[in-house]
Amino acid sequence: MGFGSYDESEQDNQEYDSDFDDDSGVNTEENSHEGSVDFEIGASNDELIDRLKDIKDEENEA
Repeated sequence: MGFGSYDESEQDNQEYDSDFDDDSGVNTEENSHEGSVDFEIGASNDELIDRLKDIKDEENEA
């Protein structure tokens, strides 16, 4: 058999058990949190844009 070859007879006789109960999955509620998050930026959008321009200018100078 070369690369990528397989025995077609094995593909025809596969059985799948879809009626099983398996509790080994990930519990998505294990670390569930309720609440809120508030951010106080303390600067206007214009101030933040000006600061970003300053940072980009500093990178271009280096």
